[in-house]
Amino acid sequence: MRTLLALISVLAPALSPASPIPIPADASWHMQLDGKLQTPDRQVYDIDLYDTPTQTITALKGGGRIVICYFSAGTWEDWRSDAASYPQEALGNELADWPGERWLDHRRDDVRQLLAKRLDLAAAKGCDGVDPDNVDGYSNDNGLDLTEEQQIDFNRWLAEQARSRNMNVGLKNAVELLPVLGEHFDFAINESCYRYKECDGYDYMRSQGKAIFIAEYRTFNDNLCSKAATSGFRLQYFKRSLKTVGIPCD
Repeated sequence: MRTLLALISVLAPALSPASPIPIPADASWHMQLDGKLQTPDRQVYDIDLYDTPTQTITALKGGGRIVICYFSAGTWEDWRSDAASYPQEALGNELADWPGERWLDHRRDDVRQLLAKRLDLAAAKGCDGVDPDNVDGYSNDNGLDLTEEQQIDFNRWLAEQARSRNMNVGLKNAVELLPVLGEHFDFAINESCYRYKECDGYDYMRSQGKAIFIAEYRTFNDNLCSKAATSGFRLQYFKRSLKTVGIPCD
């Protein structure tokens, strides 16, 4: 019996799941969610979970890239392959400017079970991390009476679920929730924080050595690049369609 226990103790570390590849704070990055995938020489790729074939993810990782898989966690999209699985009563208001997309009642167990399957898909495809979008529904006209407390609970659940599958997880926008959520996420992706004057909210998360990827949908701006470099952020300029390669500060 002692011999068996000793053998188990030796094998245990080898049998435990591997930790996800960390996201370097100074990593170059590419974000593309639509169109034929472009392949610039960037270290981190943020690409669509559903539209990207497994073989593409495998090839990117084989080339030394870290692959983050995007999906919407807080909204329902009528074009996704699992759209029919979501109950109608779980759907809230439509999103302005985004046809076919509605806010999702993430408090429901059946909705969370479906979202867990999305995370299973990300793990099965070999994603190193996930970029769950629309995790700030409570602060929008969602039609579901979502509260800040419920949003925090859901976002923590997402982070726990991703990490339990050995994937990094990023916080998308929702800067105002960072004081209570920063510890639960491995990196952040923000859209237009300079435009909305909220970039300072990432200072503590950056002090922890976590990557802060900022997308600005405007023309290249040297002054903002200087600010981002001082803060340790990775700033890049994109077209809102996210079909092409962005222009990084460096």
